[in-house]
Amino acid sequence: MLSPSFRSDVKHVLKSMSEDGLWKSEYEIVSPQGSWVDLGGGEKVLNLCANNYLGLSSHPDILKAARQTLDSRGFGLSSVRFICGTQDIHKELERDLSRFLHTEDTILYAAAFDANGGLFECLFGEKDVIISDELNHASLIDGIRLSKAQRLRYRHNDIEDLEAQLKSLSDRRQKVIVSDGVFSMDGTLAQLDAICQIAEKYQALIVIDDCHATGFVGKTGRGTHELKNVIGHVDLITGTLGKALGGASGGFTSGKKILIDLLRQKSRPYLFSNTIAPPVVGGGLAALKLLSSSSKIRDDLMKKTTYFRNKMTEAGFQIPKGEHPIVPIMLYDAKKAKDMAAALLKERIYVVGFHYPVVPQNQARIRTQISALHSIEDLDYAIHTFAKQGKKMGIL
Repeated sequence: MLSPSFRSDVKHVLKSMSEDGLWKSEYEIVSPQGSWVDLGGGEKVLNLCANNYLGLSSHPDILKAARQTLDSRGFGLSSVRFICGTQDIHKELERDLSRFLHTEDTILYAAAFDANGGLFECLFGEKDVIISDELNHASLIDGIRLSKAQRLRYRHNDIEDLEAQLKSLSDRRQKVIVSDGVFSMDGTLAQLDAICQIAEKYQALIVIDDCHATGFVGKTGRGTHELKNVIGHVDLITGTLGKALGGASGGFTSGKKILIDLLRQKSRPYLFSNTIAPPVVGGGLAALKLLSSSSKIRDDLMKKTTYFRNKMTEAGFQIPKGEHPIVPIMLYDAKKAKDMAAALLKERIYVVGFHYPVVPQNQARIRTQISALHSIEDLDYAIHTFAKQGKKMGIL
């Protein structure tokens, strides 16, 4: 049972979160994921906050493949991979991901959070050092904490700071540089080309989390390593099936085979978590097939992203420079971000305000995310409504 003192402390924490504006509400969607979704009131709202970059969450080819796999391979395996949880389709998806990313091998996880959580502890120890970008995703931070390696941070996207730290680490067995490929709150890209040059100079291994890149960043959607022309120079890439590649669940780590082999033998989330459900694997295979046959969806997404970024900037909003479908509308003040999101929802625009501690103090924003499913008319409606509310709130 809960002790009185513990119960009191929990109630205090919850009350403080509510009073400080940190309470996270959840809206119930009663429709499939899409550019417009139904929140239960009978009237659909324009969805500008999903990771459904390529619009594949409800794509007919993905749904068909998932249904067929459900019929042919079942609902779930009720087991982990090394006991009786490996089907032929799991190995097929690992091979297809490796071919798509131009890596040697791939290992699947139940989620990308597990991929990052199960990576560092089993690969790196007391003789090693991990140097992590200060704005890396929470899953990387938590995964690194599990390792007994020395842990350091470098200033966000600051190559000079990264190199300065590497210079002093000659006594370490393995130096490891860890970065998001795309930083999820800002839509900014890691300087992966520069990181690769530094890594070669100091014999460092590179790990990137490319969850917000796989499928659509780069000329053919391979990811940040393709965009920065460093295919073959990144040692490990973690990614997800839960965003651009169908949006269901499932993560992976892809890279050097010798490292993937060790993960298969020692990575705890892999060894002790149920296998990815067969319908998700079937959908993932279909997504990769679709993206490998044409870059049309990816190209359409990037055109719409450029359009939205340009028009919102012209309207007077402050947006960090970039090219990614993550488009942060910088408001800086937490209350303004929260109030604007609420006002926009009343006008059928579904967005979420982000503020401390999710983003740094005084860096509150509304993070919009463009999907290939959005029409130009959708985006124009969003731009007009943002501008209307921005003027009403004194932001513009």
